[in-house]
Amino acid sequence: MATAYKSLCCCLSLIVFFEIGINGITKVAAVQPNFTIKLTGVDVEGAQRIELDTVRSYLLIKPGDEITPQKLDQSLKRIFATGLFADVSLKQVGTRILVKVIENPVINRISFEGNKRIEDSVLVPEVQLKPRIVYTRSKVQDDLQRLIDIYRRSGRFGVSIEPKVIKLDQNRVDLVFEIDEGDVTKIKGIIFQGNKVYSNSELRSVIQTKESAWYRFLTSEDNYDPDRLSYDRELLRRFYLSKGYADFRVRSAVAELAPNKKGFFITFLIEEGKQYRFGEFSIKSFMKKISNTKLQKAAIFVPGEIYNAEKVEKTIEKFNEILKEQGFAFAKIRPKFKKSQTKKLIDLSFEIQEGKNVYVDRINIGGNVRTVDEVIRREVPLAEGDAFNSQTLRLARRNIRGLGFFKAVELKTGTARTQDKTVIDIEVVEQSTGELSLGAGFSSGDGLLADIGVRERNLLGLGQDLSLNFRLSGVSSQIDLKFTEPYFLDRKLSAGFDIFRTSRELTDESSFDRKSTGQQSELAMI
Repeated sequence: MATAYKSLCCCLSLIVFFEIGINGITKVAAVQPNFTIKLTGVDVEGAQRIELDTVRSYLLIKPGDEITPQKLDQSLKRIFATGLFADVSLKQVGTRILVKVIENPVINRISFEGNKRIEDSVLVPEVQLKPRIVYTRSKVQDDLQRLIDIYRRSGRFGVSIEPKVIKLDQNRVDLVFEIDEGDVTKIKGIIFQGNKVYSNSELRSVIQTKESAWYRFLTSEDNYDPDRLSYDRELLRRFYLSKGYADFRVRSAVAELAPNKKGFFITFLIEEGKQYRFGEFSIKSFMKKISNTKLQKAAIFVPGEIYNAEKVEKTIEKFNEILKEQGFAFAKIRPKFKKSQTKKLIDLSFEIQEGKNVYVDRINIGGNVRTVDEVIRREVPLAEGDAFNSQTLRLARRNIRGLGFFKAVELKTGTARTQDKTVIDIEVVEQSTGELSLGAGFSSGDGLLADIGVRERNLLGLGQDLSLNFRLSGVSSQIDLKFTEPYFLDRKLSAGFDIFRTSRELTDESSFDRKSTGQQSELAMI
C-alpha cells in the first residue's frame, strides 16, 4: 500500500501546467521543488500562411531544454514582436508546448476617400503599408500621423482622417482612409509684443506671413506654415540689424490655434534693445602679400553711421572679390565684433586666414517642381570647379531666399569623390507666386474708381515677372502690361517693357475723346 501511494505521488508530480497569454502573465497549477522538465516537442495551432517551423523558430526554447516560466515569457514576447500575429498564447502540457496564434490579415488594397486638395499620387508614397503586406495597428497609426502631417504642411490643421478596415475572405482586408480635409487654416491675427520703435503695422510688412484677407485668395501667405514662421523670425532679425539694433532678439514666436480650429493667432515676443553705430574698424591678416589698404578702401561703411549688418556682409563680399584677384581664393574672413554698451558703438575687426583648398565638385538642386533649375543655379555665385567659400555659400542662400519663390531654402555641403572637393545640395520648398489685387475708390473728377491687378512673379517657372493692371472709372480707363526678365541674355541685366493704353471721355468739355498708347523699355544692371 505504501509503495502504491509513493508511485501515485510521483506521477502527480510530473503534471505541471503553465499557460502564458499575450499579457505575459504566467499561471502555474503545480510546482514541484527541485524538479526539472525537459521539452520534448512543440505543437502549433492557428497558423495558415506561415509555416509551422517558422513559428517554432521564434521560440527561445528548443527540444531538450529545461522548461521555465521565464523562457516561455520571453518566447511569447519574441513571437508577438514579429508583427505577424494579432494574438499569441503559449501553453505547456506535460513535456510539450502548445503555441496558439491568430495571424494578422494581409492587406489586399489601400484607398483614400474624401481627398480633393491632395491627390492619391501624393498620399500613396507616404504610407508604409502596401498591398500584400501584413496589417498591424501600429503601422496604421504611423501612417495616419504621416497623412495628418502632410495636410498640416499644406495649411489644413482641421483635417480629420479615420482608417476603416473591410474584412475579406482568406484573412485579407481592404484599408480605407476616410479623409475630411477641412478648410485651410488661415492666420486670423498677428501681434507683436515688446516693440517700441516700430509699430505693429510696420513689422507686419517685414515678415512673410500675412493676416487673412478676402483679396489674398490666390496666395498662401495667410496660411499657417511653421517653416515660414521660422523664416519670419529671421526676417525680423535682419530688419532690426539693418537699423542698428544689434541686441535685438525674438524671445518667442507662438502660434495658437483657435478653439474652432479655423484660424491661428501668432504672437511675436521681441526685445529691440538699443541702437548702435559703427565704431573703429581694422583688418588683421595672417597671410603675407595681402594689401590691407586696398581692403580698407573697399569697406562700404564708415565709422559713426548707424550700424547695418547687411553692409558688413557686403563688405565681406567685396573683400572676397579682392582676395580672389590677388590669388587668395581660399582665404577665410572672420568678422569680430566688440560692442560698447555705454557708447553704443560696435568696433569691427576682420581677421583673414588661409583656408583649406577645397573646390566645388557639383551642385545638386531638389524640391523645385515648377521652377527650373537654372533660375536657382544663377543665384549661386559658385560653379562646378570653382574654389569653395563658406561666405559665398551664405550669400547664395540669401539670394535664393530673396527671389520670393520659396518658403523654405536649405543649403548643405557633402563629401565628394576626393577630399579636396565638396558637393553642394540645395533643397527648396516652393510657394505660390501669383497675386491678385482689387481696389475701389471715388474721385470728384472721375467718379467711382475700380482697380484690378493680376501678377505672376515666376512666369512658367522661369523667374520672369508679368503683371496686368486695369483701372476703370466713369470717364476713363487704363490698361497697363509690364514684363521683366531679370537675367537678360543670361547676364546680370534686367530688361523689360511697359505697354499702356489710356482713354478718357471728354464729351462734357469738348467734342472729342482722348486716347493714348505708349510703351517704355528698360535695361539695368543688377
